[in-house]
Amino acid sequence: MKSMLVIGVGRFGRHLSIRLAELGNEVMVVDKDEDKVAHIAPFVTTAEVADCQDEEVLKALGVTNFDVCFVCVSADFQSSLEITMMLKELGAKYIVAKTDREKQGKFLEKIGADEVVHAEKQIAQRLAMRYSVKNLFDYIELSQDYAILEIKVPRDWVGHSIRDLEVRTRFHVNVLGYKNEDKRLIPVLKADHVFQADEHLLIAGLTSDMARLTARG
Repeated sequence: MKSMLVIGVGRFGRHLSIRLAELGNEVMVVDKDEDKVAHIAPFVTTAEVADCQDEEVLKALGVTNFDVCFVCVSADFQSSLEITMMLKELGAKYIVAKTDREKQGKFLEKIGADEVVHAEKQIAQRLAMRYSVKNLFDYIELSQDYAILEIKVPRDWVGHSIRDLEVRTRFHVNVLGYKNEDKRLIPVLKADHVFQADEHLLIAGLTSDMARLTARG
């Protein structure tokens, strides 16, 4: 369990806060909109009405006590910049700032954000991948060109082992594991694993290589 601070509870901040809490984290949310705070309060550990552009407010929150501070006020870029900068100056351990524009992200990184989330861009990329790749169940982007995919076992792999198929050499992907009928993830540690038709595979590699693989059916 980690301690999380979420500043700004618009649509993104609200969904983030609720999911963080569902995952067992201690979540404190802060927003200057009283109605938004009232709506999110039942789902998180603590919810406060305050203006985080005020440095004294951030000091009172004790930002150094949180494992991660999320700045989710990208609709007001000036506020996002000021809050990110003050969090850094106050010694926040790790700052994640949300923005919808590439150029804004660069400024946020320069003034102290450890990570910048381009929410709309990432959702668009995820959707593009999901509907472009055949038999795709899930997709995790690790970089612009590298990802982890959950896919249906290719038909011509069924009944063959990783070693027999020379998966890494021929297809340039790594098989990380598979999910069986009860959806449990089982790591693949040996090359003698024989693929079954009802398995979902987790594979990692270049998105271009994996797209070619899945296009084969």
